[in-house]
Amino acid sequence: MEIRTFQEDDRAELRKLFARAGEGSPVESLWGHPESEADIYLTPYIDLYPDSLFLAVSEGRLVGYLTGCPDTSSFPSEDELLVRAVRKHRLLLRRKSVAFIARSMTDLAGAAVRRRPTAKGFDDPRWPAHLHLTVAPEARGTGAADGLMNGWRDRLRAVGSPGCHLQTLRENTRAVRFFRRMGFAEHGPAVFVLGIRNGGEKLHQQTMVWAP
Repeated sequence: MEIRTFQEDDRAELRKLFARAGEGSPVESLWGHPESEADIYLTPYIDLYPDSLFLAVSEGRLVGYLTGCPDTSSFPSEDELLVRAVRKHRLLLRRKSVAFIARSMTDLAGAAVRRRPTAKGFDDPRWPAHLHLTVAPEARGTGAADGLMNGWRDRLRAVGSPGCHLQTLRENTRAVRFFRRMGFAEHGPAVFVLGIRNGGEKLHQQTMVWAP
């Protein structure tokens, strides 16, 4: 297993991996349009922080990646990226994305009535960096995730980062166990994620933190 940083000629293969790597996770796709989802959760990292994008390569094939940002305050917010994606890809004209947005608005209204906290971004100077980790189904259990995380943590130490956070799903127990093993700890309660369902069940965002 080779772990290395991103190169521009990896872009096309990386986007293909993004589209298929969620298989088997509690949420494979948010609204059934991988191209627009990539413009929120992948492309900005390629364009803004390519030196913090680590790849796992096995037998010449890309099998995993870690997108990272050393300082979240310098990165566009998820809401801002979502608005851009809605406009660029005309998501309001797509049935699945409209259904997702409508469900999210209904969830938000219900949470407001019940005074129930919902998922949101995380801003704390103790853990300013953040990451997203993705490994193809066939590469799980091969050490790819470990290698990617080790590369990212070495980078954070090299740049003198005080700490890192991530946000995963409480229901994704495999991911939670992995991040615990990597030294992350849960921070705060798990909160309701708007619009997302897995088998009809609501999901919850869990923030986890790590310091060198």
